[in-house]
Amino acid sequence: MSDVSRPSPAGGPERVPGTPSTTSTGRSGACVAAVIPAAGRGVRLGPGAPKALRALGGTPMLVHAVRAMAASRAVSLVVVVAPPDGAGEVKSLLDAHALPERTDILVVPGGASRQESVKLGLDALPPGHDIVLVHDAARPLVPVDTVDAVIEAVRDGAPAVVPALPLADTVKEIRPAAAPGEPEPVVATPERSLLRAVQTPQGFDRATLVRAHETVTDDVTDDAGMVERTGQQVVVVPGHEEAFKVTRPLDLVLAEAVLARRRLNDVF
Repeated sequence: MSDVSRPSPAGGPERVPGTPSTTSTGRSGACVAAVIPAAGRGVRLGPGAPKALRALGGTPMLVHAVRAMAASRAVSLVVVVAPPDGAGEVKSLLDAHALPERTDILVVPGGASRQESVKLGLDALPPGHDIVLVHDAARPLVPVDTVDAVIEAVRDGAPAVVPALPLADTVKEIRPAAAPGEPEPVVATPERSLLRAVQTPQGFDRATLVRAHETVTDDVTDDAGMVERTGQQVVVVPGHEEAFKVTRPLDLVLAEAVLARRRLNDVF
């Protein structure tokens, strides 16, 4: 494998070695890379290790997420953005688990916010990776078909693509309560058929995503939202129920059940 990390002082990029990766082409012969921000602590999941390092079926969620991206033969590089002071720990963690040898893995230290961490991941990409996926480490069970559908839509010319599901519940727009604990007044009921619950990986033309991170300073909840702020079109492809985000303890129970079913069916 060629060394994709850049020479740097301590705390810089660290690479998990493997063998030469399969070059996968997309727009104008571009390779596909995935950036996984994993620098957050995930306090809603309860006390303990950072969310990305919590065990799922005996394996850290981050490892599942890396495997999910590497399961796509189109993805030749995965960049893991670790806690600012934990790149070495994350590299050792990934070294200890079997990962597809055809995919390069690069570990870089992250920043204080998700946006900053994604930007640092983008900055670490070598030239030529002009299709970029951004994937939540807390979505460890996304199926490869969903990953491939996002990539294909970018290859077909979309500058930004998100997988998403129709909403099952009616959604209410509210006005904040006048005081803590008081009821929240409903101000509108959006048309549910026009709403979607967005998942990851989100896929982008690299130049489009870089431009969004360079120009959008508002705090947004996802990278597609940043691209929207620049006036670029974002399109939706079908998501998958198993690509849910593990945020609360009950989500972890559900993820364990999904993983157990996969193992029983020899899918994972």
